[in-house]
Amino acid sequence: MNLRTEAAHGAIFPVGPGAGPARPQPVFPPRAQQVFARNYPETPHRLDHTLAQHDLLTLDSLASLATRLPDQSVEYNCGDLPIGIDGKPGATGLGIAETIRHIATSNSWAVLKNVEQVPAYRSLLLSLLEELRPAIERRTGAMLRPQGYVFISSPDAVTPYHFDPEHNILLQLVGSKVMTQFPAGDPRFAPDTVYEAYHTGGARELRWNDDFAAEGTEFALQAGQAVYVPVMAPHFVRNGRVSSISLSITWRSDWSFAEADARAFNHLLRRLGFTPRAPGRWPAGNRAKALASRAIRRLSPRKSRAAQD
Repeated sequence: MNLRTEAAHGAIFPVGPGAGPARPQPVFPPRAQQVFARNYPETPHRLDHTLAQHDLLTLDSLASLATRLPDQSVEYNCGDLPIGIDGKPGATGLGIAETIRHIATSNSWAVLKNVEQVPAYRSLLLSLLEELRPAIERRTGAMLRPQGYVFISSPDAVTPYHFDPEHNILLQLVGSKVMTQFPAGDPRFAPDTVYEAYHTGGARELRWNDDFAAEGTEFALQAGQAVYVPVMAPHFVRNGRVSSISLSITWRSDWSFAEADARAFNHLLRRLGFTPRAPGRWPAGNRAKALASRAIRRLSPRKSRAAQD
Protein backbone atom coordinates (compact mmCIF):
# COMPACT_ATOMS: atom_id res chain seq x y z
CA MET A 1 0.00 0.00 0.00
CA ASN A 2 1.25 3.47 -0.82
CA LEU A 3 1.27 5.27 2.53
CA ARG A 4 2.13 8.95 2.73
CA THR A 5 2.37 11.30 5.65
CA GLU A 6 3.03 15.01 5.41
CA ALA A 7 4.35 16.45 8.67
CA ALA A 8 3.88 20.04 7.54
CA HIS A 9 0.22 19.56 6.76
CA GLY A 10 -1.09 16.94 9.17
CA ALA A 11 -2.08 13.32 8.83
CA ILE A 12 -3.55 12.01 5.61
CA PHE A 13 -5.38 8.86 4.63
CA PRO A 14 -3.54 6.10 2.79
CA VAL A 15 -4.31 5.98 -0.90
CA GLY A 16 -3.01 3.05 -2.87
CA PRO A 17 -3.73 -0.45 -4.09
CA GLY A 18 -6.29 -2.09 -1.84
CA ALA A 19 -7.32 1.19 -0.17
CA GLY A 20 -10.95 0.78 -1.23
CA PRO A 21 -13.24 -2.20 -1.80
CA ALA A 22 -12.94 -4.14 -5.04
CA ARG A 23 -15.32 -2.91 -7.75
CA PRO A 24 -16.16 -5.18 -10.71
CA GLN A 25 -16.77 -2.27 -13.07
CA PRO A 26 -15.06 1.12 -12.78
CA VAL A 27 -17.17 4.14 -11.94
CA PHE A 28 -15.05 6.12 -14.40
CA PRO A 29 -15.14 4.17 -17.68
CA PRO A 30 -11.88 3.71 -19.63
CA ARG A 31 -12.61 6.62 -21.97
CA ALA A 32 -13.29 8.93 -19.00
CA GLN A 33 -10.01 7.88 -17.44
CA GLN A 34 -8.21 8.67 -20.70
CA VAL A 35 -9.83 12.12 -20.87
CA PHE A 36 -8.84 12.80 -17.27
CA ALA A 37 -5.23 11.69 -17.83
CA ARG A 38 -4.95 13.93 -20.88
CA ASN A 39 -6.25 17.07 -19.12
CA TYR A 40 -5.13 16.78 -15.50
CA PRO A 41 -4.16 18.91 -13.59
CA GLU A 42 -4.74 22.31 -15.24
CA THR A 43 -7.54 21.93 -17.79
CA PRO A 44 -11.20 21.76 -16.74
CA HIS A 45 -13.10 18.97 -18.49
CA ARG A 46 -16.26 16.91 -18.36
CA LEU A 47 -16.24 13.19 -17.52
CA ASP A 48 -18.77 10.37 -17.57
CA HIS A 49 -19.36 8.17 -14.51
CA THR A 50 -21.69 5.36 -13.38
CA LEU A 51 -22.34 6.39 -9.77
CA ALA A 52 -25.80 7.85 -10.35
CA GLN A 53 -27.40 5.22 -8.08
CA HIS A 54 -25.77 4.30 -4.78
CA ASP A 55 -27.34 3.29 -1.45
CA LEU A 56 -25.08 5.64 0.52
CA LEU A 57 -26.17 8.63 -1.55
CA THR A 58 -29.97 8.60 -1.28
CA LEU A 59 -31.75 11.44 0.54
CA ASP A 60 -32.57 9.22 3.53
CA SER A 61 -28.98 7.97 3.77
CA LEU A 62 -27.62 11.49 3.54
CA ALA A 63 -30.06 12.81 6.16
CA SER A 64 -28.82 10.06 8.47
CA LEU A 65 -25.19 10.85 7.62
CA ALA A 66 -25.75 14.53 8.46
CA THR A 67 -26.74 13.64 12.03
CA ARG A 68 -23.57 11.54 12.45
CA LEU A 69 -21.13 14.22 11.35
CA PRO A 70 -19.78 16.87 13.75
CA ASP A 71 -21.43 20.28 13.56
CA GLN A 72 -18.46 21.86 11.78
CA SER A 73 -18.88 19.33 8.94
CA VAL A 74 -22.43 20.41 8.14
CA GLU A 75 -23.34 23.66 6.39
CA TYR A 76 -26.70 24.70 5.00
CA ASN A 77 -28.42 27.92 4.05
CA CYS A 78 -31.01 29.47 1.76
CA GLY A 79 -30.69 28.43 -1.84
CA ASP A 80 -31.94 31.55 -3.62
CA LEU A 81 -28.66 33.46 -3.43
CA PRO A 82 -26.97 35.87 -5.84
CA ILE A 83 -23.81 34.73 -7.62
CA GLY A 84 -21.67 37.04 -5.52
CA ILE A 85 -21.98 37.41 -1.72
CA ASP A 86 -19.91 38.89 1.10
CA GLY A 87 -19.14 36.21 3.68
CA LYS A 88 -21.22 33.17 4.54
CA PRO A 89 -24.98 33.26 3.82
CA GLY A 90 -27.53 32.96 6.63
CA ALA A 91 -29.22 29.80 7.93
CA THR A 92 -32.71 28.66 6.93
CA GLY A 93 -34.15 27.92 10.37
CA LEU A 94 -34.69 24.25 9.52
CA GLY A 95 -32.73 21.31 10.91
CA ILE A 96 -30.26 19.62 8.59
CA ALA A 97 -32.10 16.28 8.37
CA GLU A 98 -35.39 18.04 7.60
CA THR A 99 -33.65 20.25 5.05
CA ILE A 100 -32.26 17.23 3.20
CA ARG A 101 -35.38 15.05 3.30
CA HIS A 102 -37.49 17.95 1.97
CA ILE A 103 -34.89 19.46 -0.35
CA ALA A 104 -37.39 19.65 -3.22
CA THR A 105 -39.39 22.29 -1.31
CA SER A 106 -37.06 23.70 1.39
CA ASN A 107 -35.38 26.29 -0.87
CA SER A 108 -32.01 25.30 0.54
CA TRP A 109 -28.44 24.39 -0.25
CA ALA A 110 -26.58 21.96 2.01
CA VAL A 111 -23.10 20.47 2.05
CA LEU A 112 -21.86 17.55 4.14
CA LYS A 113 -18.11 18.02 4.53
CA ASN A 114 -15.42 15.43 5.04
CA VAL A 115 -17.78 12.50 4.70
CA GLU A 116 -14.71 10.25 4.90
CA GLN A 117 -15.06 10.59 8.68
CA VAL A 118 -17.67 7.80 8.40
CA PRO A 119 -16.03 4.49 7.40
CA ALA A 120 -18.49 3.48 4.65
CA TYR A 121 -18.11 6.86 2.93
CA ARG A 122 -14.34 6.76 3.36
CA SER A 123 -14.27 3.41 1.55
CA LEU A 124 -16.41 4.81 -1.26
CA LEU A 125 -14.19 7.89 -1.63
CA LEU A 126 -10.97 5.91 -1.71
CA SER A 127 -12.33 3.39 -4.20
CA LEU A 128 -13.27 6.21 -6.59
CA LEU A 129 -9.91 7.94 -6.29
CA GLU A 130 -8.06 4.67 -6.71
CA GLU A 131 -9.36 4.49 -10.30
CA LEU A 132 -7.63 7.79 -11.08
CA ARG A 133 -4.57 7.44 -8.88
CA PRO A 134 -2.11 6.34 -11.65
CA ALA A 135 -2.96 9.35 -13.83
CA ILE A 136 -2.79 11.72 -10.86
CA GLU A 137 0.52 10.49 -9.53
CA ARG A 138 2.19 10.56 -12.95
CA ARG A 139 1.63 14.33 -13.02
CA THR A 140 1.50 15.69 -9.47
CA GLY A 141 3.01 12.95 -7.33
CA ALA A 142 1.39 11.18 -4.41
CA MET A 143 -2.30 11.77 -3.83
CA LEU A 144 -2.58 13.52 -0.47
CA ARG A 145 -5.46 14.17 1.93
CA PRO A 146 -8.45 12.73 0.04
CA GLN A 147 -11.74 14.30 1.14
CA GLY A 148 -15.37 13.98 0.12
CA TYR A 149 -18.23 16.49 0.12
CA VAL A 150 -21.89 15.88 -0.69
CA PHE A 151 -24.03 18.76 -1.99
CA ILE A 152 -27.83 18.63 -1.72
CA SER A 153 -29.60 21.51 -3.46
CA SER A 154 -33.15 22.70 -4.01
CA PRO A 155 -34.39 23.61 -7.50
CA ASP A 156 -32.65 26.71 -8.90
CA ALA A 157 -30.32 27.01 -5.88
CA VAL A 158 -27.03 28.86 -6.40
CA THR A 159 -23.60 28.12 -4.96
CA PRO A 160 -22.00 31.58 -5.03
CA TYR A 161 -18.73 32.53 -6.71
CA HIS A 162 -15.72 31.10 -4.86
CA PHE A 163 -12.58 28.98 -5.19
CA ASP A 164 -11.26 25.81 -3.50
CA PRO A 165 -7.67 24.82 -2.66
CA GLU A 166 -8.04 21.17 -3.72
CA HIS A 167 -7.97 19.25 -6.98
CA ASN A 168 -11.67 18.47 -7.36
CA ILE A 169 -14.07 16.31 -9.37
CA LEU A 170 -17.78 17.05 -8.94
CA LEU A 171 -19.99 14.06 -9.83
CA GLN A 172 -23.63 14.79 -10.57
CA LEU A 173 -25.82 12.02 -9.10
CA VAL A 174 -29.41 13.31 -9.20
CA GLY A 175 -30.88 16.24 -11.11
CA SER A 176 -28.82 18.72 -13.10
CA LYS A 177 -26.73 21.85 -12.64
CA VAL A 178 -24.42 24.17 -14.53
CA MET A 179 -20.98 25.00 -13.19
CA THR A 180 -19.35 28.11 -14.64
CA GLN A 181 -15.56 28.12 -14.28
CA PHE A 182 -12.97 30.84 -14.78
CA PRO A 183 -9.24 30.42 -15.43
CA ALA A 184 -7.23 29.51 -12.34
CA GLY A 185 -4.51 32.00 -11.48
CA ASP A 186 -5.92 34.83 -13.61
CA PRO A 187 -6.03 37.92 -11.37
CA ARG A 188 -8.89 39.39 -13.38
CA PHE A 189 -11.24 36.92 -11.73
CA ALA A 190 -9.63 36.54 -8.30
CA PRO A 191 -6.96 39.03 -7.21
CA ASP A 192 -3.73 37.62 -5.82
CA THR A 193 -4.42 39.44 -2.54
CA VAL A 194 -7.62 37.41 -2.09
CA TYR A 195 -5.77 34.12 -2.52
CA GLU A 196 -3.09 35.32 -0.12
CA ALA A 197 -5.71 36.33 2.45
CA TYR A 198 -7.37 32.92 2.20
CA HIS A 199 -4.12 31.09 2.90
CA THR A 200 -3.57 33.24 5.98
CA GLY A 201 -7.06 32.68 7.41
CA GLY A 202 -9.48 34.56 5.14
CA ALA A 203 -12.62 33.46 3.29
CA ARG A 204 -12.83 31.75 -0.09
CA GLU A 205 -15.87 33.67 -1.34
CA LEU A 206 -15.08 36.07 -4.19
CA ARG A 207 -16.44 39.41 -5.29
CA TRP A 208 -18.57 39.00 -8.42
CA ASN A 209 -18.67 41.39 -11.36
CA ASP A 210 -21.30 40.93 -14.07
CA ASP A 211 -18.60 41.65 -16.67
CA PHE A 212 -17.04 38.29 -15.78
CA ALA A 213 -19.95 36.30 -17.18
CA ALA A 214 -18.82 36.41 -20.81
CA GLU A 215 -15.39 35.02 -19.85
CA GLY A 216 -16.64 31.92 -18.03
CA THR A 217 -16.86 28.37 -19.37
CA GLU A 218 -20.13 26.58 -18.63
CA PHE A 219 -20.21 22.86 -17.84
CA ALA A 220 -23.78 21.55 -17.92
CA LEU A 221 -24.06 18.38 -15.87
CA GLN A 222 -26.75 15.70 -15.91
CA ALA A 223 -26.81 12.65 -13.65
CA GLY A 224 -23.93 10.43 -14.77
CA GLN A 225 -21.64 13.33 -15.69
CA ALA A 226 -18.83 14.99 -13.77
CA VAL A 227 -16.53 17.98 -14.11
CA TYR A 228 -12.92 18.49 -13.03
CA VAL A 229 -12.06 21.77 -11.28
CA PRO A 230 -8.37 22.81 -11.11
CA VAL A 231 -6.87 24.06 -7.85
CA MET A 232 -8.08 27.61 -7.03
CA ALA A 233 -10.20 27.95 -10.19
CA PRO A 234 -13.00 30.47 -9.49
CA HIS A 235 -16.47 29.09 -10.15
CA PHE A 236 -20.14 29.26 -9.28
CA VAL A 237 -22.92 26.70 -9.67
CA ARG A 238 -26.58 27.08 -10.59
CA ASN A 239 -28.90 24.16 -9.94
CA GLY A 240 -31.48 22.94 -12.45
CA ARG A 241 -35.27 22.89 -12.15
CA VAL A 242 -35.37 19.85 -9.86
CA SER A 243 -33.51 19.08 -6.65
CA SER A 244 -29.96 17.83 -6.97
CA ILE A 245 -27.41 15.59 -5.28
CA SER A 246 -23.70 15.87 -6.16
CA LEU A 247 -20.55 14.29 -4.75
CA SER A 248 -17.26 16.15 -4.77
CA ILE A 249 -14.11 14.03 -4.47
CA THR A 250 -10.98 16.04 -3.72
CA TRP A 251 -7.29 15.56 -3.04
CA ARG A 252 -4.17 17.59 -2.54
CA SER A 253 -0.71 17.27 -4.05
CA ASP A 254 2.77 18.47 -3.17
CA TRP A 255 2.25 21.10 -5.88
CA SER A 256 -1.00 22.40 -4.37
CA PHE A 257 0.56 22.63 -0.91
CA ALA A 258 3.58 24.48 -2.32
CA GLU A 259 1.27 26.92 -4.15
CA ALA A 260 -0.59 27.55 -0.89
CA ASP A 261 2.62 28.13 1.07
CA ALA A 262 3.96 30.46 -1.63
CA ARG A 263 0.73 32.49 -1.39
CA ALA A 264 1.17 32.75 2.37
CA PHE A 265 4.76 33.94 1.87
CA ASN A 266 3.59 36.55 -0.64
CA HIS A 267 1.14 37.84 1.96
CA LEU A 268 4.07 38.46 4.30
CA LEU A 269 6.09 40.17 1.54
CA ARG A 270 3.15 42.41 0.71
CA ARG A 271 2.84 43.45 4.37
CA LEU A 272 6.52 44.45 4.22
CA GLY A 273 5.83 46.75 1.26
CA PHE A 274 6.87 44.50 -1.63
CA THR A 275 4.81 43.61 -4.70
CA PRO A 276 5.51 39.89 -5.05
CA ARG A 277 5.08 37.86 -8.20
CA ALA A 278 2.23 35.36 -8.03
CA PRO A 279 3.14 31.68 -7.71
CA GLY A 280 3.41 29.84 -11.00
CA ARG A 281 0.78 27.39 -12.12
CA TRP A 282 1.71 23.73 -12.58
CA PRO A 283 4.33 22.52 -13.47
CA ALA A 284 6.12 25.44 -11.77
CA GLY A 285 7.27 24.19 -8.36
CA ASN A 286 7.16 27.41 -6.27
CA ARG A 287 9.71 25.64 -4.08
CA ALA A 288 11.75 28.58 -2.79
CA LYS A 289 8.80 30.57 -1.46
CA ALA A 290 7.13 27.43 -0.13
CA LEU A 291 10.23 26.46 1.84
CA ALA A 292 10.62 30.01 3.17
CA SER A 293 6.98 30.06 4.28
CA ARG A 294 7.34 26.71 6.06
CA ALA A 295 10.51 27.86 7.82
CA ILE A 296 8.78 31.00 9.08
CA ARG A 297 5.77 28.96 10.19
CA ARG A 298 7.96 26.65 12.26
CA LEU A 299 9.27 29.71 14.12
CA SER A 300 5.82 31.19 14.69
CA PRO A 301 3.24 29.88 17.16
CA ARG A 302 0.41 31.13 14.94
CA LYS A 303 -0.55 28.73 12.15
CA SER A 304 -1.55 30.00 8.74
CA ARG A 305 -4.38 28.61 6.65
CA ALA A 306 -1.73 27.10 4.36
CA ALA A 307 -0.50 24.96 7.24
CA GLN A 308 -4.03 23.76 7.99
CA ASP A 309 -5.02 23.19 4.37
